[in-house]
Amino acid sequence: MSSLISLFWFLIFFGFALMPMLKQARLEAMRVRLIRQFEERRSSRLITMIHRQEALSLLGFPISRYINIEDSEQVLRAIRLTPSDMPIDILLHTPGGLVLAAEQIAHAIRKHKAKVTVFVPHYAMSGGTLIALAADEIVMDPNAVLGPVDPQIGEYPAVSILKAVSLKDKNELDDRTLILADVAEKAMNQVKKTLKAILLDKMSPERAEELATRLSEGRWTHDHPITCEEVAEMGLPVCKELPKEIYELMDLYPQPVQRRPSVQYIPVPYGPGPFRPGVPHKSKEKAWTGQG
Repeated sequence: MSSLISLFWFLIFFGFALMPMLKQARLEAMRVRLIRQFEERRSSRLITMIHRQEALSLLGFPISRYINIEDSEQVLRAIRLTPSDMPIDILLHTPGGLVLAAEQIAHAIRKHKAKVTVFVPHYAMSGGTLIALAADEIVMDPNAVLGPVDPQIGEYPAVSILKAVSLKDKNELDDRTLILADVAEKAMNQVKKTLKAILLDKMSPERAEELATRLSEGRWTHDHPITCEEVAEMGLPVCKELPKEIYELMDLYPQPVQRRPSVQYIPVPYGPGPFRPGVPHKSKEKAWTGQG
């Protein structure tokens, strides 16, 4: 009898341990199927680079994702395996990341002979903006945003380091601050040069210089949102109609479940039922008319 109870509890424990793996495998299969359908419809290769907060499988602590060297290695490999005459679509959702990784991806996109389209359903900030600018077309949700590409040195913007140093006598500054200022200046020149090279594919040298300066000089905070309208005003090829598959794919990369959701809503369109927008509930209608 005790052995049966032990077996029962073992099966219960094993089932609970196996459920997350089965759920993840099902989610992955749904992603692959939807990606394949999208590729067949557009005759392209779809590359997704989605950085959400993720939970560690055992401890459950959330960790933040960003563009890193592993991402650039995988994207470069995907581009290399794509025929030169096949268009590439990139689903981009990222807060940014390493400049080196973002520049590698941007240069690889520029070298691809067929059309490259970047889809931005929510945001592609910093290094994500650098990648988007390298594409032939940027397709953004009407409420999606890009961001400035001004480099950050540690926890500080490079332009702020240079400004702080310029306000003081160099004899009053320690070696570490002077070194930071030197690195900050080099970083700003490097990013501006990369931006200009990318933008020269789309506009005149004068306009490319102006826009590269605008995006990298630090006139805004690093998280400043650049809207669809502003991107269009910059003369960049941008469209506002995202394919529905992009939104469906985003749903298949969910945030880790929290005990209490910070945002909650009933998805629309509403199905048939007692509560529909603009239609009073029957019980309320009766109370209003004095019936029942």
